[in-house]
Amino acid sequence: MKAMVLNNICSLEANKNPLQLVELPVVEPGDREILVRVLTCGVCHTELDEIEGRTPPPKLPIILGHQVVGVVEKLGPAARRFKIGDRVGIAWIYSACGKCSFCKSENENLCQQFRATGRDAHGGYAEYTTVLEDFAHIIPGSFTDDQSAPLLCAGAIGYRSLRLCEMQDGQSLGLTGFGASAHLVLKMVRYKFPDSKVFVFARSQGERDFARDLGAFWTGETQERSPQKLDCMIDTTPAWKPVVEALANLNSGGRLVINAIRKEEFDKDYLLQLDYPAYLWLEKEIKSVANVARKDVSEFLQLAAEIPIVPEVQAFALEEANQALVELKERKIRGAKVLRIS
Repeated sequence: MKAMVLNNICSLEANKNPLQLVELPVVEPGDREILVRVLTCGVCHTELDEIEGRTPPPKLPIILGHQVVGVVEKLGPAARRFKIGDRVGIAWIYSACGKCSFCKSENENLCQQFRATGRDAHGGYAEYTTVLEDFAHIIPGSFTDDQSAPLLCAGAIGYRSLRLCEMQDGQSLGLTGFGASAHLVLKMVRYKFPDSKVFVFARSQGERDFARDLGAFWTGETQERSPQKLDCMIDTTPAWKPVVEALANLNSGGRLVINAIRKEEFDKDYLLQLDYPAYLWLEKEIKSVANVARKDVSEFLQLAAEIPIVPEVQAFALEEANQALVELKERKIRGAKVLRIS
């Protein structure tokens, strides 16, 4: 099979071709695994973090890609959940121990043995991949292969973020940062909570205009104060300043959920100015999102089909993976980027 492989951690500014096209043998599926012929695989910002060493793979070489859509090609000896020809998706969660308290409570994302697709195990930048059958998901028939891939990451993590807000219809939600995940959250809120208002904080005027087009009640810059205090907020940025500014807009007893796999270094001078009564007092909460659990992926796929949520995509060939990654790094974004593989 053909695969695009990462051999070394590097800077995309210095090396615009971090992945090499290689020929590898197709791996046989293990006992409860399935072999998936990959149709499409989404390209995500997390891949940039892996390549540049902010979220490094534990060993190299590695095949990246955790928004995998494909067809079941072969079943392992004890695999029973799918049949040959089923169209399935593989998300960031590749496996977990299945025995700890987190796994037993359907929070496998917190398992100490959590493994990520395309980081801890080979992912979807290849013609074939394998996965335990319990960590694959049926793709609703209403989506094309291209449309399905972005739902497996930005959509699923946005869904978990919204769940962790514990939001009720009629409450207000703030979104700071308005990328792939946040814009899907806005669509979910408008469907699930028709009496709620969404307030969007973003640096770019284009992002604020886009949020308005999607139905945001109010938009402003990161440091602006919203016209009312907000019951819940979700931060999707890699910086700390939006977190502090979000706390200032949060209502008493409100919750801020941070949806980010990493944050940039502290601006110590800025954080030393944090005023406790204004920003944290009155039982405000801060909660982080860590990965996704299996039910986040499966439940979101069904919700996306109901709404429906249809991502705009820009397609590349497998061999063009480096180009797609560089464009993502340079913020040349026209919808979600997807590799068409077979």
